[in-house]
Amino acid sequence: MSDDFMLDTDDLERRMNGAIAALRTEFASLRTGRASASMLEPVMVDAYGSMTPINQVGTVNVPEPRMVTINVWDKALVGKVEKAIRESGLGINPQLNGTIIMLPIPELNEERRTQLTKVAGSYAENARVSMRNIRRDGMDQIKKAKADGMSEDDQKIWESEMQELTDKFTKLVDEQLEAKQAEIMQV
Repeated sequence: MSDDFMLDTDDLERRMNGAIAALRTEFASLRTGRASASMLEPVMVDAYGSMTPINQVGTVNVPEPRMVTINVWDKALVGKVEKAIRESGLGINPQLNGTIIMLPIPELNEERRTQLTKVAGSYAENARVSMRNIRRDGMDQIKKAKADGMSEDDQKIWESEMQELTDKFTKLVDEQLEAKQAEIMQV
């Protein structure tokens, strides 16, 4: 029976790649002094009874390097979109002009840069937690196979393979974090 066990490393690797992709999306939302439509991706608006991404309630544009505009389609949602942006922690003060919300992107001061590096660090830690959870799932599969008759040698081989996969992706998270923090601190 132990010969039949095959850890689905492709699935585990796919899930870890998903965590890395989510981290990249979160990092893209951290502004580094330039306006970007992607900085609003994690902001959710309470629209029509459910949490909805901003790009599904209005058109997001970047008309100039230090300005993002949102043309909200439903006038009733303008206040909710403004509130969601204020509460998002992006440090941007929205300005209303009818159904258009303008977001002037201020210069980053040293204090704000430090705050953003801490936010990036928390995003990276969330990704590491995801990696550990995926690793735990893999280890649980190995333990179950051990209970079903897998030899101890096979168990050790699979556990070391699982650990190598986790280490590889954790190192990738650390590299991404280092690059993002350098980008944020660049004046």
